[in-house]
Amino acid sequence: MSVAPLYFVPRGGYRPPAVTGLHDVLDAQVTQRPDATALLLGADRTAVSYRTLSALADDLAARLLGKGLRPGGPLGLVSTDDLEFVVALLGAARAGLVVAPADPALAGPELAERYTELGAQAVLTGPSVPAASGAEGDGPAHWPLRVLRGPAGEFFLTLDSTAQADPTPRGAATALTDEDALTLFTAGTTGRAKAVALTRANVAASVRSIACCYELSAADATVAAMPFFHGHGLLAGLLATLATGGCLLLPERGRFTAHTFWHDMRTVAATWYTAVPTIHQILLERAADEYPGPVVLPLRFARSCSAPLAPATAHALERLLNAPVLSAYGMTETTHQATSEALSAPRGRPAGSVGRPTGGEIRVLDASGRPCGPGTQGEIWVHGPGVARGYLNDPVETAAAFVDGWFRTGDLGRLDAEGGLFLTGRIKNLINRGGEKISPEHVEEVLAAAPDVVEAAVFALADPVYGERVGAAVVLTAGSGVTADTVLAHCRGRLAPYEVPDHLEIVPTLPHTAKGALDRAAVVAHSGVRAADAESCFAHESHIA
Repeated sequence: MSVAPLYFVPRGGYRPPAVTGLHDVLDAQVTQRPDATALLLGADRTAVSYRTLSALADDLAARLLGKGLRPGGPLGLVSTDDLEFVVALLGAARAGLVVAPADPALAGPELAERYTELGAQAVLTGPSVPAASGAEGDGPAHWPLRVLRGPAGEFFLTLDSTAQADPTPRGAATALTDEDALTLFTAGTTGRAKAVALTRANVAASVRSIACCYELSAADATVAAMPFFHGHGLLAGLLATLATGGCLLLPERGRFTAHTFWHDMRTVAATWYTAVPTIHQILLERAADEYPGPVVLPLRFARSCSAPLAPATAHALERLLNAPVLSAYGMTETTHQATSEALSAPRGRPAGSVGRPTGGEIRVLDASGRPCGPGTQGEIWVHGPGVARGYLNDPVETAAAFVDGWFRTGDLGRLDAEGGLFLTGRIKNLINRGGEKISPEHVEEVLAAAPDVVEAAVFALADPVYGERVGAAVVLTAGSGVTADTVLAHCRGRLAPYEVPDHLEIVPTLPHTAKGALDRAAVVAHSGVRAADAESCFAHESHIA
C-alpha cells in the first residue's frame, strides 16, 4: 500500500514561501518587511531585524570568501542556538559553502575527527565553544565568530581567522556536489554517526512543506526549544520561521530551559512551538507553577517530532494548552519532516498517528518488499523531494538504506485505511523472547500510561533459555509512592504475557541524546547491571534539562 503525495491542502489558499535553498531564506522578508523583527535575543530581548540579519550574513560571506575558502566545500559550525549560529549559517550559505553544524556538547577529539573525515576547510565557533586553533593536530582550523553591539546599538561581527584554513578537497568533501547546501550528522545513538549531504532542493522542499503544513506566516512567533545543529530545530524551528517572516526568540543560554520557557513564550507572543516528547513531558510536570494559561498565551498548536509521543502525554498537553498537539515524523535523511498530523485534525482522532505525507510518499513493506495492507506492520519507506541521495563516503550504508530514490527508514509502522501512519517500533530494537518479537516502543507506551510514570525505557536482557527477556526502567513523578509491582500490574492487563517486563527498575532519570530523544544505546549499555547499581547507571545528565 502506498500513500498519494501531498495529501495536505492548506486552508484559505495558503502559499508556501518561494525559497530555493538555504541562501535565499531571508530574501522575501528583506524585500517586503526589512524592519520586522526576525530574532529576539536572550535575557535582554534585543531585537534583530531581517535587514540587520541579512547585512550580517552578507558581511560574513564576504569575509569567508576573502580568506580563500572554496565555494562548494564544507565549513564546520559549532555553536549553541545563538545569533552567531544564525549569522554563520546564513553567511556561509551566501558564500556558496556547504554548512556542517555539529553538537557543541561533543568532546573536542570527536568534533575534530568528524570534521577531519568530512574535509572541512575550517570550523566557525560561537561564544559557548572553547577557543582552539586547530593547529596542533586536533582537526581543521577553528575560527571564533562573535556578533557584538556598538555604542549606538548597531550590530557588527568579528572573525578570528588567524589559524590557517585548508581549502583543498579531501575526505568526504570530494563527494559533495554543486547542489549541496548542508551536511548534517545522524544522531549516532545506534552506531557511528554518518554524514548526510542535503541539497538546496532538499532544504527548499522541507521548508516549504513545513510552512505549508502549519500555515506559518509573519503573524507567527515561537521560541527555539530544539538545537539548531539537528534537523528538527534547524528546519522546523529556525528556517521555516525565517522563511515565512515570523519571529523567533533565542533563549538566554542558547538552549531549552524549562523554568524560563513559558516566560519566553509570553515575551514573544508565541503562537506555536515544536519539541521532542521529553520536553513536552517536562513542561507538563511544571505546568501547575509555570504555565500562564490558554487565555494569556492562545497557541494555535504545538508540534512534537523526533521520537514517538505517548498518547497520554498528547491528550494531557492538549487539555492544558486548549490547542491541538500535532505529531510529525521525519529524520535527517528525509531533511526532517516526512509526515505530520493536519492542523485541522479533530481532537478525537486515533491515538498514536503521526499523520500523512506532507511532501512525498510513504510505503509500508514487508520483509520481502511487498506492500502491506491497512493495519499490517512493515518497514516504512519514504520517497520525495526531501530524501537525500545517501551518506557521504559510505557506499555500503548508502546501498543498504537508499533504493531507487526511496529511503528505508528501519522504522516499523502501519497505515490505516485513510493513509495515516502509525509508528510501532524500530527493526533493530526488536526484542526476541523465545521467538516472540516484542517492540520496546509499544511496551514503553503502555508503561508511560501507568500511574505516576513520567518516562520509560525498555530493552533486551540476555537470557540462557529464551535468548532475550524484557527489561525496563521507569522514572516516576517526585514523591510518588508507586512501586515496581504496581507498574507491572498495570502492564499485565494491557500487554501479552511475553511482553510484560521480566525485570523493572525505578530510576531517577534516563539518558537522552542531544536532540532530547531517549538514548536507547546508553540504556542498553547499562542493561546488565545489578539491581543495586541501576540507579547510578541511569542517572545520566540530560542535554535538555
